[in-house]
Amino acid sequence: MADLERIQNVAKRVAKTFDQGNDVVVILSAMAGVTDGLINMAQQITESPDKRELDVLLATGEQTTAALLAMTLKQMNYPALSMLGHQAKVVTDCAFGDARIIEIGAEYIMKLIEKRNIVVVAGFQGCDVSGNITTLGRGGSDTSAVAIASALKADICEIYTDVDGIYTADPNICDKAKKIDRISYDEMLEMASLGAKVLQIRSVEFAKKYNVPLHVRSTFTESEGTWVTREDEDMEKVVVSGVTYDKNEAKVSILRVPDKPGIASRIFG
Repeated sequence: MADLERIQNVAKRVAKTFDQGNDVVVILSAMAGVTDGLINMAQQITESPDKRELDVLLATGEQTTAALLAMTLKQMNYPALSMLGHQAKVVTDCAFGDARIIEIGAEYIMKLIEKRNIVVVAGFQGCDVSGNITTLGRGGSDTSAVAIASALKADICEIYTDVDGIYTADPNICDKAKKIDRISYDEMLEMASLGAKVLQIRSVEFAKKYNVPLHVRSTFTESEGTWVTREDEDMEKVVVSGVTYDKNEAKVSILRVPDKPGIASRIFG
């Protein structure tokens, strides 16, 4: 969702899926760089912005893309309707900036779908029981998508990104990395927790808990991506699924530490 041209490409993909007879709900993230820009703006006012107000501010990024995509689809003569997290009944706890979803009231979305509307929902956001706007943390739009797919009992949740699937290693580093056709929820959870950036770990947890099949695909091609599903016999034949890495770790070695009670406590303290 980097710019208007990308939004128009997304609209064409959505329209094609709709024309095939599918019911379509689209969950959107913000345009590239918008969230960071909003955070930077808030920090110019204060180094520690009020968390409630920061969520109100950050939620506008997804609100923008949802409205723009709905406008684009309507311009193409498709029945689209955008809505924010609270309108989609995404109810969360009150942990501003990293809220967790409590429930999703899918009835309103279902009514719109039954009337053959394309429903465009702003991802990354919801509201708590007091009506305050909340956000789900980095990568929260993936979590929104899987949670809404689960509530709607969707046949599939497609995650469109800038890569065409999940690879055995980072293809930017390893040119021999191969795309994985199918991977289990547990393997994907392991890879996501150890540095793989394609899927947000909470979205995979949600998919596993509610058995939502995920299809990770490229926004730019029609090719098949990677399916994240329950484990089957073929998956068990693979000993190593992939290699991940995390640059945000450092190893520190301390030599000649006296073997006395309390030394380790003092060092780590």
